[in-house]
Amino acid sequence: MTSLGSAGAARPLAARMRPRTLDEVVGQDDLRRPGTPLWRLCHPADGGLTPASVILYGPPGTGKTTLAHVIAQEGRRRFVELSAISAGVKDVRRVMDAAASDRDLYGTQTVLFLDEIHRFTKAQQDSLLPGVEDGVVILVAATTENPSFAVISPLLSRSLVLRLRSLSRDDIARLLDRAVVDPRGLGGAVALSAEARDAIVDLAGGDARRGLTLLEAAAGQAQEAAAEQADSTSSGRRLADGASAGEQSAGSISSDERPVDGAEAGERTAGSASSGGRQPGGAPHEASTGEAHGHPGQAESAGVPVISAADVAAVADRALVRYGQGGDQHYDVVSAFIKSIRGSDVDAAVHYLARMIEGGEDPRFIARRLMISAAEDVGTADPQALQIAVAAAQAVAMVGMPEGRIPLAEATVYLASAPKSNAAYLAIDRAIADVRRGGVGEVPPHLRDAHYKGARALGHGVGYRYPHDEPTAVSAQQYLPDPLRGRRYYEPTGHGFDATIARRLAIVRELLAGRTPGGDL
Repeated sequence: MTSLGSAGAARPLAARMRPRTLDEVVGQDDLRRPGTPLWRLCHPADGGLTPASVILYGPPGTGKTTLAHVIAQEGRRRFVELSAISAGVKDVRRVMDAAASDRDLYGTQTVLFLDEIHRFTKAQQDSLLPGVEDGVVILVAATTENPSFAVISPLLSRSLVLRLRSLSRDDIARLLDRAVVDPRGLGGAVALSAEARDAIVDLAGGDARRGLTLLEAAAGQAQEAAAEQADSTSSGRRLADGASAGEQSAGSISSDERPVDGAEAGERTAGSASSGGRQPGGAPHEASTGEAHGHPGQAESAGVPVISAADVAAVADRALVRYGQGGDQHYDVVSAFIKSIRGSDVDAAVHYLARMIEGGEDPRFIARRLMISAAEDVGTADPQALQIAVAAAQAVAMVGMPEGRIPLAEATVYLASAPKSNAAYLAIDRAIADVRRGGVGEVPPHLRDAHYKGARALGHGVGYRYPHDEPTAVSAQQYLPDPLRGRRYYEPTGHGFDATIARRLAIVRELLAGRTPGGDL
């Protein structure tokens, strides 16, 4: 059986298939066009100004490391890679010294690729500045987080920020087809069924590395299964041949009992292979016309196992959720979760809850966000919402995961389905704004503490009217300081219980002002 790929197959498929030129890169078409800063950086001999530093910002598997290699290879530059996880200031200085020596002695430029630059501290990022400013290195930094927050301003101002997008379905599919036939990849040792191709594209989620990793694993699965079936078929034929010989020697064989010959077996094998599945005890799958993707003519080749959707499922029992807890996607999913609750889209809210749970988010964090949403977005339209969110948080703390997903889902569904009011949220923010502006005045004397000796001599508490002595339990007296007298912070909506509050509040405000209300409490 043909081995998967070339002699370098010990390296992962994603590493073997790494593009060597900008033209081989899949996706990011808007960044790769001739004349763009990235193109000029890869083709310095064609003239034009090139950036001294590039920050590649995007999700995993979009080509950040690949582009760094291409910038070095196409420009015939020395390539040095550091990881912000393990490197420190000493490592940066050592690279800078070597790069300066190569530039001065040999005229060789150095590309310093710094992966996960967002993990570098401010001091560590500061150490990069002299080398970037003096052109000692071309810094190519990669990050999954927004550079505006993850990179210091001096370095950001000296860098070209290129945002990389997740690869499209067509991009991933094209990459898979190339990897199947490329000698650096699988070298035509397998074929890829349409169903398997679509399954890998779905699971990849725009991540080229993940797609190639799944393809490699599924190819191994297909070859292993094909080998087992070949052994099984061979053993079955040997047994059949032995039985046939015994029967013939006894002179008892009939035409209806004659064992299937090789040609008939081959026909049955081809027929079963065309379905894309493997039959127990059958011959190994081979690519058949119209069922595989890759090089023209590959589909008609014989003796090549076909990767089926079942092979993909066998190596990917669940889709890995791309959800970095420290990156932009973390905040994007959380933001979408809260906004879906606020927008009363219960299905979207449950979807984003599932993404957070499957992404390994701390359930306590989710519970805290639910409590905040209950107070901010549902508020007084359904005062019970906060109680349910708090109860969900307590339940998660007591039962843990995975059962904790159930109270989280219950609270999510309740909040998303509840009437909405941000009146309390707006009220406190308006009041805080007044306090911060100053000039809010003093507490009215009759409301001040009168429980200490001499307080009444100062006028504190004098004239205070105890509300419970009033028939309506509302006293007509001033509560706000003089500068804010008549100021309204809380304005209930007409949604849910807010409507009840609004009717009662209209009467209360009339009583507070000493006027006769138009109704009863």
